[in-house]
Amino acid sequence: MKKISVHEDKIAPFLWFDGQAEAAARFYTAIFAESKILSSGPMVTTFLLEGRRFMALNGGPQFKFNEAISFLVHCATQREVDYYWTKLSRGGEKGQCGWLKDKFGVSWQIVPDILGELLGDADEEKSNRAMQAMLTMKKLDIRRLKQAATGR
Repeated sequence: MKKISVHEDKIAPFLWFDGQAEAAARFYTAIFAESKILSSGPMVTTFLLEGRRFMALNGGPQFKFNEAISFLVHCATQREVDYYWTKLSRGGEKGQCGWLKDKFGVSWQIVPDILGELLGDADEEKSNRAMQAMLTMKKLDIRRLKQAATGR
């Protein structure tokens, strides 16, 4: 069995669910590599995603997730973008510009690594073309972003 390294950061995400903490942890750990549930009880589930510790609370209906907080998933390839987009959006909502809400209402950004390079290009016209292309997309398409940036 592969040992999963745990990031021992001082700050970790703590998510409030309405009775779905363990279900959410199972959903996320099935999608991300190097992930597992560490403990689960009636109130709190602790789990790892890509080695990062998360805690999920069965806190009740008082608070809901919104887009003010999201998780950014860095993707090196279109295959990764497609994978995370498909898996995380199942049962949720697909938004614009690589944003989605999963079936629990948690917001995610599925972003190819090259996007930062394209949007931050010193050539302002190239950067603007990439931005305009991105604004027309739901799931981000690396090929289309590159084509737009180069004007082809």
